[in-house]
Amino acid sequence: MTSEKLKKRWAWVLTGSGHFFNETIELINMLKEVDLFVSKAAEEVLVMYKKKGKISNFVKIYQDNSASSASVGKFYKGTYHTLVMAPTSSNTVAKCVYGISDSLATNIFAQSGKCKVECIFFPCDTAPELQTMAPSGVVDVFPRDIDLQNVKKLKKFSMTNVVMSFQELKKEIFERKKCLKKFYS
Repeated sequence: MTSEKLKKRWAWVLTGSGHFFNETIELINMLKEVDLFVSKAAEEVLVMYKKKGKISNFVKIYQDNSASSASVGKFYKGTYHTLVMAPTSSNTVAKCVYGISDSLATNIFAQSGKCKVECIFFPCDTAPELQTMAPSGVVDVFPRDIDLQNVKKLKKFSMTNVVMSFQELKKEIFERKKCLKKFYS
């Protein structure tokens, strides 16, 4: 076992979805060695949910501020053991499904696949009817058929584990953490 493997990190992408946003930030803060990639839309959501200053000091934050998404090069250096895309907007899901890599979030998903990095993906649109917490309170959401179809297509991607609830996301994170602890220690 090399010290290189011991230094691998979590890569986590936040997009413009507010679905379970506060809970997601709490989950990120529980992990150590996280690189958080924040899309332009996610920056707005961080402010709306008043979480901008509440991200742990253990988390390195990368913002979407370059056209080529230069920070995705870390995938080619073997920096990451796991990518988490959560919560993920329907826009990002659609782009990922159709191979469009024109933003930090979609570039990271593409590069993680090319580098065979395991991905845990939590889309916001997982059922025909949902309730979610908006900054002003609980709202009803009715995802479109195309959004639900895109989630089904995403489930067919290799090395991509699509979770359909926040509880499932938490469970997968903790199972992955246990697996990594066995593997790296």
